[in-house]
Amino acid sequence: MTAADLLPLAVVVPLLGAALLAVVGRLLPRLGCDIVATTVATAEVICLVLLWTRGGRPATADLGGWPARVGIVLAADPIGTGLALLVATLVLAVIVYSWRYFDEPQGEHAGIFPALILLFEAGMAGFALTGDLFNAFVFFELMGAAAYALTGYHIEDPRPLQGALTFGIVTSFAAYCSLLGIGLVYARTGELNLARLGEQLVGHRTDLLTVLAFVLIVTALLVKAAAVPFHFWLPDAHAVAPTPVCMLMSGVMVELGVYGIARVYWTVFSGPGGIPHDAIRTTFAALGVLTALIGAVMCWQQRHLKRLLAFSTISHVGLFLIGIALLTPDGTAGTALYVAAHGCVKAALFALTGVLLDRYGSVDEHGLHGRARELRPVGVLFVAGALALAGLPPFGTGLGKAVAEHAAGHWQPWLPAVFVAASALTGAAVLRAGLRVFWGAGPPPSDRPGEEETTGEGEEPEIRSPQRTLPPTMTIVPALLLALAAAVGCLPAVADTLAHGAVVFTDPAAYAAAVTAGQGASPAVPALAAVPVPPAAWTTAGVLLGLLSAALAVALATAAVHRRTPQLPRRHPAARGVRALRRLHSGRLGDYLAWLALGVAVLCAAIAAQT
Repeated sequence: MTAADLLPLAVVVPLLGAALLAVVGRLLPRLGCDIVATTVATAEVICLVLLWTRGGRPATADLGGWPARVGIVLAADPIGTGLALLVATLVLAVIVYSWRYFDEPQGEHAGIFPALILLFEAGMAGFALTGDLFNAFVFFELMGAAAYALTGYHIEDPRPLQGALTFGIVTSFAAYCSLLGIGLVYARTGELNLARLGEQLVGHRTDLLTVLAFVLIVTALLVKAAAVPFHFWLPDAHAVAPTPVCMLMSGVMVELGVYGIARVYWTVFSGPGGIPHDAIRTTFAALGVLTALIGAVMCWQQRHLKRLLAFSTISHVGLFLIGIALLTPDGTAGTALYVAAHGCVKAALFALTGVLLDRYGSVDEHGLHGRARELRPVGVLFVAGALALAGLPPFGTGLGKAVAEHAAGHWQPWLPAVFVAASALTGAAVLRAGLRVFWGAGPPPSDRPGEEETTGEGEEPEIRSPQRTLPPTMTIVPALLLALAAAVGCLPAVADTLAHGAVVFTDPAAYAAAVTAGQGASPAVPALAAVPVPPAAWTTAGVLLGLLSAALAVALATAAVHRRTPQLPRRHPAARGVRALRRLHSGRLGDYLAWLALGVAVLCAAIAAQT
């Protein structure tokens, strides 16, 4: 099969699987639904593996035979296909993990959860592979609709419904902004195809309309990516969503937002008539630093394990934003490696947190102190995931971090310190929780006096028989995901493919030539051989910085569990700042929308001032 045949299948397979489960799921027993869902998810992985191994050249498929100027085009390059493959891999992991996770009733409801998961997959895969701006919006909304339903899956509990409602309203508000931006750029160019949009903008000068259109379009992407100050919905949604859903949202959904920002900029706004490189580099690097540091500080403050992991995701999104903001092939290659490994590690950590919820009906770090000693193998995996988040070699998170921070250091010598600090602090928070929960390290932690906290105690177990034997899939799946994260860092072929893909990704002329030429590879692609492929391998400096991050994480976690970290007086400016930061995460929908509007205004002003 050619790439043009495989591209539509990558979207159609999960859609057909979801439709099949919606129709026949009520007639099948739970086991039958699991078999159908696993078969469909496996077929999707095979399809995308075949597509990814076709080579580094951009490939396209004109849906319905209509050319790019009038029809819908799917376009695959190594970065987009690789991200779609990550989606498919994590969906397969989630479906297998969920085989015996839910105590779901037999009969008409047995197929709802896997059908929603496959619908979620179709939206994410379509977004990663589309070459059309409006259809990217459609796939993004399909992804969002499935995510809302999955977040509020436990309709008998009001907390998931509230989390899903907040998630849905915030992202819908952002989606209206994005649709308005698409309308503005369509009014100027008369095009919706990404490549042709970039070509048409060349004939126009950069003005406020261009800036406004770009900012409005990326608003929905920034919200989905959970960049500060668009991030408030994420910890609230993760705290109440079923664990398998959290595996996908933190593992790959937020990363799709980062990918979308980079894709829209490079294909549409990177040339004459778009947004200058310097304006994007400065603005988004600053946004990335802010997101990385605030996410890391808030991660350290959490005791609710799902919220802790959610803030860790926010912090790492900041590092991804810095990587793509460099606007260089090496920054893009490092970010791609980082995203691939981080997705596997974060999904594994959420899966292991689900084991605690399965056994004890709690995700509270303090309340679980020492209670999971009998789950020592799970604890070993949890600690390994924490060290992987910190960037320990040979995990792919360490390699991606090393490549990205090396690229960032060429632009601003202080940026590698941000990578080290954010990865060390988030890794330390996860490691601290693991040492307390699985080993009972240190004295029982105490509450902060006079402060409200989201504890994670009294959570509704996501199964109904906590005395059952732990299903093997609930430990095998996270172990395999951590092994995949290590493989990303150890297999040179993966890094080399993504490094070459980064060169293709940052060459809008080659992308446009491939799309506008019709189905197949672009005839202009051979010119890419003249562009040097950035090195994406371990270096001495990268290994040392990875070991430094991991060592700092171990030191901070050990000091925290033994209460050797300094306690600042309540009136100290730093303590006041942390309390103010915690209060900003109020859980009030109106506050979150106000911060979203402020973020859009500041982003517009920052880019316009440099244009």
